[in-house]
Amino acid sequence: MAQMNHGQYDALERAISTGQRIAIRRRGTEFVVVPLRLRVIGGRERIESVHPTTGDDIVFYVDDLDAIEVIG
Repeated sequence: MAQMNHGQYDALERAISTGQRIAIRRRGTEFVVVPLRLRVIGGRERIESVHPTTGDDIVFYVDDLDAIEVIG
């Protein structure tokens, strides 16, 4: 996924503001996390998130992702 479309950005921004979980698929593995912020660092978009159970910080770069979905 090189870029997200407008609908995906809207859904991600809503998930960040409401604290909803998202499912991220990257290289065949699915991660369920709570997104905290979307930032651009070094010209790359990244989703800064936290694992809902362990509280570990996890960073995903948008251009490395296969798919992203907000979990209702």
